[in-house]
Amino acid sequence: MIPRAILPEAKEMLQQFRTLCITGPRQSGKTTLSKMLAGTRPYVSFENPSVQNEAEQNPEAFLAQYKNGAILDEVQRVPDIFRYLQGILDHNNKRGQFILTGSNNFLLQEQVSQSLAGRAGYLSLLPLSYAELVKAKLNKPDVNQHIIRGGYPEIWAEQLKPDKWMSSYIQTYVQRDVRLIRNISNLSMFNRFIHLCANYAGQILNRDELAKQVGVDTKTILAWLGLLENSYILFLLPPWYNNLNKRIIKSPKLYFYDTGLLCHLLNIKSADALKKSNSYGSIFENWVISEIRKNNFNAGIANGMYYFRDSTGNEVDLILERENNPAAIEIKAGTTFNTPMLKGIQYWQKYQPGNQTSILLYGGKETKIINDKTSVVAWHEVDDI
Repeated sequence: MIPRAILPEAKEMLQQFRTLCITGPRQSGKTTLSKMLAGTRPYVSFENPSVQNEAEQNPEAFLAQYKNGAILDEVQRVPDIFRYLQGILDHNNKRGQFILTGSNNFLLQEQVSQSLAGRAGYLSLLPLSYAELVKAKLNKPDVNQHIIRGGYPEIWAEQLKPDKWMSSYIQTYVQRDVRLIRNISNLSMFNRFIHLCANYAGQILNRDELAKQVGVDTKTILAWLGLLENSYILFLLPPWYNNLNKRIIKSPKLYFYDTGLLCHLLNIKSADALKKSNSYGSIFENWVISEIRKNNFNAGIANGMYYFRDSTGNEVDLILERENNPAAIEIKAGTTFNTPMLKGIQYWQKYQPGNQTSILLYGGKETKIINDKTSVVAWHEVDDI
């Protein structure tokens, strides 16, 4: 079993709240983590049709079986159960009674906010981070091996071929989850939409252009993007616009949570093919930003990530908000450092007051200090950011 970095944060939250909600993509390890936290409490999965039916028929009687708490897996499948769960928690203020998991953020969070506000803590478990693989001594010396494999635990634990695993994952996601969450009549068009999103990875999102390419209206694109966000397929990085009297780009940039899935959608099946891809720079950037996002989530930090770009093309790939002292991170896939790589950072420093931290994270292996504000960091040190 690969140790999860989020475990200390999860234990602390379980001591703070009467119930803990753990959400995240399918196969990210939510069930395993929940069982580690729950001790002897029973495990109940609503993926089982008979269990789901029993709970739907009589939620009150169903929950009465678990007076000392339980793990309720994929609980968003039985929305009526939340009202009865509220009653149980209101009559017993013991911490950490129930652990609720779900692979759809919107459905679970909606039910929690309506019925369990103030009673539930909330965490997101993403696929394995590079930091977790380092700790488990499973990390590879080549960053491209990490990019192509992604971070889903089963691929690393069982040494599976990522492309075959991802093919099954996408088919299951489209056939089951999409139909459960939203009534999409044309699944082939939605599948085309997912593949087109992969071509936008690392780019500023143009919803109108995406709608034109898919053949649907912009309203549909917004709904489908929300669906992919809430099921942890992709996320949108908002622009940073504080303290700069410059015209800035206000559209978000699009990234995938898992680069193994991204490579599969782009039909990139090997590390050699990845290195030769015209999209390599964007994919490398996606890997770095998704790794930093995992590090944040594992530390209980859900927000504070942005990008900067103004109307004249000056940009910084990632701005991290840290106690009102933002850090700028420029990302370059090249393996050899050269001074022009610092252009975006230097522009940022020119217009930012105070002692701002800036990092160039690149595809090379050497780390160096440029000055008291700027560092060049090798890719394998992403686990420290």
